[in-house]
Amino acid sequence: MTPVRYAMVGGGEGAFIGPVHRTAAAIAGNCRLVAGALSADADKAARSGAAIGLPADRSYASYPAMLDGERALPEGERAEFIAIVTPNHMHAPVAEAALEAGFPVLCDKPLGDTLEAAIRIQAAAERTGGLVGVTHTYLGYPMVRQARDLVAGGSLGAVRRVAVRYTQGWLSKAEDARGKQAEWRTDPARSGVGGAFGDIGVHAFNLVEYVCGQSMRKISADIAAVVPGRVLDDDGAALFHLDGGARGTLVASQICAGDANGLSLSVWCEEGGVHWRQEQPDQLALARRQGPVETWSAGSDRGYLGAAAAAAVRLPAGHPEGYLEAFGNIYRDFALAVRGQAPDQPAYASLAQGVAGNRFVQAAYDSSQANGAWIDMESVR
Repeated sequence: MTPVRYAMVGGGEGAFIGPVHRTAAAIAGNCRLVAGALSADADKAARSGAAIGLPADRSYASYPAMLDGERALPEGERAEFIAIVTPNHMHAPVAEAALEAGFPVLCDKPLGDTLEAAIRIQAAAERTGGLVGVTHTYLGYPMVRQARDLVAGGSLGAVRRVAVRYTQGWLSKAEDARGKQAEWRTDPARSGVGGAFGDIGVHAFNLVEYVCGQSMRKISADIAAVVPGRVLDDDGAALFHLDGGARGTLVASQICAGDANGLSLSVWCEEGGVHWRQEQPDQLALARRQGPVETWSAGSDRGYLGAAAAAAVRLPAGHPEGYLEAFGNIYRDFALAVRGQAPDQPAYASLAQGVAGNRFVQAAYDSSQANGAWIDMESVR
């Protein structure tokens, strides 16, 4: 099929995630960037557009100007979806405007800076019938998808216990918050309700629900701003119950000095457990109750992989694929969905999963403020 045309809001000079999205779209192979409003600063937006080769007339000074400009173009030339890579506080305004203008939206996580903002996006999507996807990166990893298949397959029995941990050390000192990426993430006006829990805890939550195929029902959390002077949380942990009866623990911290991107997940069932680490993304351990530990590996020549995992692999075993390739799977599948060809298990998170992520963050804060009281997730509105 011809490449699906997309436009980007945010991701200009000095941005981290914007270039990641653009590289991922290039890896996907079925997307083409045609327009952008890459910064809220008009001069920076123009420089950023020129730097990545956007034509001057498709490099806009603001996202409203971009939406108006793209809508005015013939249907075969305008952008077919909008990628949102701004700080969190702009997700809802841009998404609502894009949906009202008739554009599907692929939004970086979390869906909103608050639960209320996420619900506004949901309402706009329902009102307009527009498609919304959320870039929860780890759903695009082949061995995460294989873990889901193994748990769902039934041979391991019911899920009994889950442990997910996401630890980083890049904000372990007060001075670490001075860079552009850290500055907005530690500012409630731009980050929203969540610090570490909103930034990486929401990934851990999403991973649990995806692999287990269950919803988180109750949570008891202890969240804190450990570094003196910091307003938003930088460290926290929670106990949780899944609706299938299993219990679990979730840790999300950005003050674990020495840790880089320590995301790991273990799911123990009646007959064994599956174990995955993001820093070794192409391997999955399967430890049965009786028998040796099995190491499953990603690779296009691995005939034992399920369909969902195999669809996320591009290279033979031994050629590591990771973060960018997972993001590429998200862009590939969303572009297919825009053209009405969405796969059965897309690599992007759904609108409902995005709202659930914001509900998790809010429930965790409600619980922590109530000294760890158990919060029923469905009661959080």
